[in-house]
Amino acid sequence: MIRAVLWDNDGVLVDTEALYFDATREVLASVGAELTRDLFVRISLEEGRSAFDLARERGTTEDEVKRLRSRRDERYSAFLRLGVPVFDGAEEVLSRLHGRVRMGVVTSAHREHFDLIHRSTGLVRYFDFVLAREDYESSKPHPDPYLAALERHGLRAEESVVIEDSVRGLLAARGAGIRCIVVPNALTRQGRFDGAHAVVGNLREAETELERLLSE
Repeated sequence: MIRAVLWDNDGVLVDTEALYFDATREVLASVGAELTRDLFVRISLEEGRSAFDLARERGTTEDEVKRLRSRRDERYSAFLRLGVPVFDGAEEVLSRLHGRVRMGVVTSAHREHFDLIHRSTGLVRYFDFVLAREDYESSKPHPDPYLAALERHGLRAEESVVIEDSVRGLLAARGAGIRCIVVPNALTRQGRFDGAHAVVGNLREAETELERLLSE
């Protein structure tokens, strides 16, 4: 029986991946590094590497990379302050699951950005806990984020399910031994989601899969 649902945030609940891409692309362009959407998807959303590797390949020093990352974070924060779209069905699905099963967010976003994203979404009230980037050692596709969630909140992998949108998220869930339902978005739709429990078209279809697992 499923007792916990662990949700990714960006690209699953809120449509923020394109904003992060735009902020990163703008900053990298200032040092002559071109970040295309395809490169962003491959490097960041599939391989889980830093897009700033493109700057390093051009000879950018680590001190300068640190400054570039800080500028990107500031730019991304500015985008987030303008408001963030919530994916269709997110609140509807969360409200129906609330109180029936434990729910948490396990995100690669920094806590500052997570808080900015959700200052007006109304979604946080549905969650029992949130793990952000500061709460574990290695980010997705490493399993650390989900292993930390299991350990800190007394959960068992076989009694949990993850909702993700990307290859790196799927790999993280599988590495932690947790079933994963993938809900691809416009950026991740072309990914290969080998080993997913299910790949669905939207959050309402994800809810249908969850209901099947909850009834087992």
